[in-house]
Amino acid sequence: MRLAWTRHAEEDRLRIWEYIAADNPPAAAQMDALFGQAAERLRAHPKLGAPGRIAGTRELVVHASYRMVYEQDAGGVLILALVHTARQWPPQAAA
Repeated sequence: MRLAWTRHAEEDRLRIWEYIAADNPPAAAQMDALFGQAAERLRAHPKLGAPGRIAGTRELVVHASYRMVYEQDAGGVLILALVHTARQWPPQAAA
């Protein structure tokens, strides 16, 4: 099954890496490995995550602090975002 990351999700992953690595590079590497492992699990088991807060998406808690938002279709899995659990999701539209 196909697995792809949107540009937004790749940017989320990089920002998380940079934030954690500023204080603890080994922890950043460990977190990034968790993201990669979770994505690979979704390739094999795309319904692993719970139905998402946005219609048509699913969400997998990768770590107590992060959830992976993705879409699944017959062709595969598309990772849409990595979201810190303390953040508003989905983001509210600007007023």
